[in-house]
Amino acid sequence: MTTIPAFQSGLNGIQTGLQSLNKNAATIASADIIESGGDITAPLVNMISDKQQVLASAKVLEANNAIIGSILDLKV
Repeated sequence: MTTIPAFQSGLNGIQTGLQSLNKNAATIASADIIESGGDITAPLVNMISDKQQVLASAKVLEANNAIIGSILDLKV
């Protein structure tokens, strides 16, 4: 069974955003950065960007579901 490209794109966007979010959270939580007084600005900004990516990808999935629902309603 093949997947619908919009669905796959939305799912990939969510997965990529969550992976990057986890990576940036781990960077911020790292004891090395805290002890060395390192800059956590970049990971924090990246986390905001990751959040936006996940939200946008979720909207793609919502739109995809609405379109599929409309198509199914027309066929029935």
